Amino acid sequence: MKKFVVANFKMNTTLTEFGAYLDEFLPRVKDCKSNIILCIPATHFHVANQRLSATSIKFGAQNISSEESGAHTGEISSLMVKDCGAFCTLVGHSEVRKKFKESFETINQKIIRALAVNLKVILCIGETKYERINKKTQQVLRRQLEVALKGLYENELKNVIIAYEPIWAIGSGKTPSVKDVEIAANDIRNIIADNFTSRSAEKINILYGGSINENNCSVFSKIRGINGLLVGGACLNPKSFANICK
Repeated sequence: MKKFVVANFKMNTTLTEFGAYLDEFLPRVKDCKSNIILCIPATHFHVANQRLSATSIKFGAQNISSEESGAHTGEISSLMVKDCGAFCTLVGHSEVRKKFKESFETINQKIIRALAVNLKVILCIGETKYERINKKTQQVLRRQLEVALKGLYENELKNVIIAYEPIWAIGSGKTPSVKDVEIAANDIRNIIADNFTSRSAEKINILYGGSINENNCSVFSKIRGINGLLVGGACLNPKSFANICK
């Protein structure tokens, strides 16, 4: 099965810089077999839709509103994102949770909004350093998943990808061990099985994210139970990200 490689550009690149990025990136991955998704700033959607439509590469948003429409200044709805041609949206990234005090109840509403307009979801979950030291990772992942996926039907899980991103690993240059990631992936599948079915747990795609780069991507992509990678800082260099995709 083809692996997913998801780029999270965060708040980086102007529209001109993004165009130049694609000029260099696209020729490098034209024969790549991975499922490549670029989660980009909303200002880039129009260009991405034009430039990527003839390729197998998809693009997505980095966040959406938990509201459908209305007086929510500065927000972007799931329908707006879908209408721009996006394939998916990230939800629950730890940087959003921290900066905007976002709860998993709010994340649940975002997932429901996204799925209602046939927008795929990449749900980010993960523990803090304190929670890890105190051996609360499994407990934290269960709470996050059970709240975020509350009210979903089993058939909707085919449109949800889980990204396991230990908060302490994001942008730090530090990563968990292969065994730790394997355990986390197994825990995630067990939690899905407990709340839905064992079949849905087997089928759900799980990504690892947190300080992924050219040097370690092969190791993490081959971990049992992991179906791909969520890449942050390393995705901003088109040559480096192309190498990761390949």
